[in-house]
Amino acid sequence: MIQRIQSVYLFLAAIVAGALPFVVSIYTLASGEVIHAVDDMMYLIPFMVSAVLAFIAIFLFNNRQLQTVVSRLNIILNFILLGVFVYQSLMMSGETAVSEKGVGMFLPILSIVLLVLANRAIRKDEQLVKSADRLR
Repeated sequence: MIQRIQSVYLFLAAIVAGALPFVVSIYTLASGEVIHAVDDMMYLIPFMVSAVLAFIAIFLFNNRQLQTVVSRLNIILNFILLGVFVYQSLMMSGETAVSEKGVGMFLPILSIVLLVLANRAIRKDEQLVKSADRLR
């Protein structure tokens, strides 16, 4: 069912991973050029895969175990993307290449939080179904 809370969380995670990388910057070069995720395929592909996985998980409401697995894979992908951002920000020296880090580096964290909330709601829904089955 689309109206459940985990569907809302998954939809928000899909928006965070699919739309916000086009809007917010990842970092700004010393020359003043703003770099978005669209400018580098190394960032764009994981964001788009994460958005697609979250969108697919919305429609897996009939199979809650598979919905949980897809959400967990999405969390792992976002942790990998966050690791790439941390590695890149630590390996680039201060003012020579990157002038300032952008808000876009924190998008995987927001996506992870939304996916964890969705997994908790899926687990509660599964427990509710199991308790109703015991009553029969």
